[in-house]
Amino acid sequence: MNKLIGKIILIESSQHMSMVDIDVEGDVFSSIVLETPATAPYLKQGNSITLLFKETEVSIGKNLTGLISLRNRFKATIRRIEKSDILSKVFLSYKNKEMISIISTRSAQKLGLADGDEVEWLVKTNEVSLFNEE
Repeated sequence: MNKLIGKIILIESSQHMSMVDIDVEGDVFSSIVLETPATAPYLKQGNSITLLFKETEVSIGKNLTGLISLRNRFKATIRRIEKSDILSKVFLSYKNKEMISIISTRSAQKLGLADGDEVEWLVKTNEVSLFNEE
């Protein structure tokens, strides 16, 4: 499980859900949660929060241009790749932290991924879970 710690900077709520923006060392992550500040006291601007997302939910892009609907899109460097017949585990360096992406080996080959490559990693807002450690 990928894990980052950040600070809540914005909460937009409607009915029973919220879009939460979290600052992680200058990058803004977004998460959609089925809670609001009225139902979850941890949802408060300025609170420290842990972001969690599965390795299988992290996509990799190389030489991306243009706009896409994924809000969580960040630059990283490939540190190493563990390839098997079907899946490849891509270890990324992001702000001196290790992020892991598990993608198909076919995709890794099609992208021509190699150690040292500069890439972007992406994760959908609904795949980022928030965890309050207090």
